[in-house]
Amino acid sequence: MNGRARTSWGRFGVHAVLILTAAAFLLPLVWMALTSTKTGSQAASGALQILPSPLSDAPAQTVENYRAVWTDPSVSFPLYLRNTLIVALLSVAGMVLSSAVVAYGFARIRWRGRGVMFAIVLATMMIPFPVIMGPLYIIFSKLGWIGSLKPLWVPAWFGGAFNIFLLRQFYMGIPRELDEAARIDGCSHWGTFWRVIVPLSRPALAVVALFHFIYVWNDFLAPLIFLTHRDQFTLALGLQLYQSKAGNTPWNLLMAASTMVIAPVFLLFLLAQRTFIGGVASEGVKG
Repeated sequence: MNGRARTSWGRFGVHAVLILTAAAFLLPLVWMALTSTKTGSQAASGALQILPSPLSDAPAQTVENYRAVWTDPSVSFPLYLRNTLIVALLSVAGMVLSSAVVAYGFARIRWRGRGVMFAIVLATMMIPFPVIMGPLYIIFSKLGWIGSLKPLWVPAWFGGAFNIFLLRQFYMGIPRELDEAARIDGCSHWGTFWRVIVPLSRPALAVVALFHFIYVWNDFLAPLIFLTHRDQFTLALGLQLYQSKAGNTPWNLLMAASTMVIAPVFLLFLLAQRTFIGGVASEGVKG
């Protein structure tokens, strides 16, 4: 009985810690959403006011705040949303396709120097973006891409070290007998990749797509460096237009815009939750 009691208390303690940790992560998001329902004076006041006052005016004020963000001519939220979607979709398509092909070469094809080349690919994960943004800027300026969306999505078509690593670990868990059976049926490496490996690796590909989509959607530094005109801004870059150095930042509108930026990623994660968790779990087992 004592052993069972200790086990129950241990589980209770673990769940309590998890709940408190989740609450700590959710608190900024909840505060952001609640601030988006307030008036400008309430949001800018230093008082600790969780809910808008009066509470009956919150629905109308919320609609007004979000309408003001969507129709603001100085920020142009719909245009920035379109730019972000273009960059995100092209980047995700290129990252998934290129990383899958490279990972297949590392996992299923034996060739001289494969281990050394894979180590070099992994070593690139240790190089932060600020180190290479100078050389990248020079390269893109020579190509005439500065001031366009190309620097934000073209590099994704050359793969990513972390995504290549994830897919390689997944591919190595697929039985090689399937490759041999496909070759007996007359498939080349390319045919084996498309007809055997890709259908079996959909959960892992979904994880790569979701990871890279979130990264591109939230990316601020790359658009700041490579974009020069307001009509090409992404959502992450457009949010800073609400901030004012004079101290009169409209916090209610900034929080409403931030909520609108986060909402698509949050909904995407909820819709792809089963696939995402299944892909991470399978990679952990196979890796």
